[in-house]
Amino acid sequence: MGVVRELRQISADDAGVDPAFRADVHAGLSQAQKAVPARWFYDATGSALFEDITALPEYYPTRSETDLLKRHAADMAAAIGPGRAVVELGSGSSMKTPLLLDAIRPAAYVPVDISGDFLRDSALALAARFPGLPVYPVEADFTRRVDLPREVADLPKLGFFPGSTIGNMVARTAVDLLRGWRETLGDGALLLIGIDRIKDTGVLERAYDDPAGVTAAFNLNLLERINRELVGNIPVENFSHRALWNDVHARIEMHLVAACDMDFTIDRRRYRMAKGETIHSENSHKYGPRDANLLLCAGGWTPVAAWDDADPAFALILAEAMAFRSAP
Repeated sequence: MGVVRELRQISADDAGVDPAFRADVHAGLSQAQKAVPARWFYDATGSALFEDITALPEYYPTRSETDLLKRHAADMAAAIGPGRAVVELGSGSSMKTPLLLDAIRPAAYVPVDISGDFLRDSALALAARFPGLPVYPVEADFTRRVDLPREVADLPKLGFFPGSTIGNMVARTAVDLLRGWRETLGDGALLLIGIDRIKDTGVLERAYDDPAGVTAAFNLNLLERINRELVGNIPVENFSHRALWNDVHARIEMHLVAACDMDFTIDRRRYRMAKGETIHSENSHKYGPRDANLLLCAGGWTPVAAWDDADPAFALILAEAMAFRSAP
């Protein structure tokens, strides 16, 4: 069975632009510390650049997580069991997904991604690889409420959230997302989530500022996207990429740094930046074992198993949506 039905849950205005993107850009660039949420990296160009990043020797998360899936597939399958609908948050190219699907014998696969063209291509490729598996791609922003296809409504579910993407969110947003997906996936659902651990600062900074400049191109493409979609005239050549470790918040931060004083317009609204001022474009939080467990519990998920890689430190954690209790 191929791709059965595609759902699109992203709206567009008269100019064909997601109004949430427009709103986030204007709100973020109006703040004292300018910022644009990281989810807007992923237009078609940004999604392709991110796939290039995952192949870089400095970018360890993809290798570590893939290795964990390969080495512990049998244990994961035993803990998860067969017959679940796998719902992948931010599926991208679904490169690691076949390792999971091969192991657990799912009943259906629901990739959820904000980049429609990328989603369709990867869903078609995966449906061809698993001809007996129903595939229901959903074009949506997984940080917001997502309605799952009716075909999986009565199936037990496994949320799959690889890539340590949860680290892109500040704690309150991460907890809100986990709570939202706990409600969407329902009682008894499982969640297999990638968590990046705290490690040597040099390793972290090289992973987010590679010598080949691919991550820089990925970061700068955010400005290119604003220019393309929001009638902007940002002088992209006057910005540079910066990645730094923020120890207080236990995260890598990515910024776009202004090389000079400048003025530019977006949607005919004027913005000004001074030399050295930055647009904060991404966070990548890192978690110790107790930190990660507390985060999951705050979001309504009880950790039940974990598979860790020691070098560099990375983990896949399996958690269950336990019934809510009014008392200990």
